[in-house]
Amino acid sequence: MDMQGKGMEEEDETARIARRHAQILGDAPRIEALSIDEYSADLDPLIRQMIAINQSIDAREADLLTDVTEAQAQGQGDMSAVLARLPEIIRTMMRHPALFARQTDVGVTLLTQGKLSARDRELAILRVAWLCQAPYEWGEHVMIARHAGIGREEVERIVTGSADPGWNDHDRAILRAVEELHGDAMIADATWAVLAARLDEAQLIELTVLIGQYQAVAYYQNSLKLRLHGGNKGLSAR
Repeated sequence: MDMQGKGMEEEDETARIARRHAQILGDAPRIEALSIDEYSADLDPLIRQMIAINQSIDAREADLLTDVTEAQAQGQGDMSAVLARLPEIIRTMMRHPALFARQTDVGVTLLTQGKLSARDRELAILRVAWLCQAPYEWGEHVMIARHAGIGREEVERIVTGSADPGWNDHDRAILRAVEELHGDAMIADATWAVLAARLDEAQLIELTVLIGQYQAVAYYQNSLKLRLHGGNKGLSAR
């Protein structure tokens, strides 16, 4: 492809991302986040679950969540400043704490007790996020994937998917499994055979659940029109 053609392709992608961001992020969230005066002690277990998730992936929110529990343990009277720092996504999902807690249980298991390597996990999550055109999920996991050794060049290739010629057989099969589940709700026999050459039975089961989990996350993040947390560049992130 010549430089002019490449420039037009990049411009087209930039325009597509802008349209998607406008669709999902252009208006206020559909459900208002939990206000500070609505926070109650029965939400504490959920906060502790979120700490476990975010610490396991070295996410930015871990310190903010820990601040909440430490302030409570110290008997800090006015929690408003601490609670106000919680990411909007957490305060929004607290509107349905029982459901969010159960889904968070699955997340904790996948991230703290998961059998898949961090690289396999993040390759799958990022491909889910791109196929779902989920700005929040994509942007956050581009940052998380760096801890698994996935840099800008590979992130660019995840956008292309399994068709990119640069992948080895195993990485390509991880991406193709996501594409097949996304498009046909089924991993094809040929893809399964490649995965089974390296993954054991527990890992194969986990991969399908992981993909479904993050598909669900993309669904609610997009549909609730959750705004990006500070530093998250959405679908522009590389």
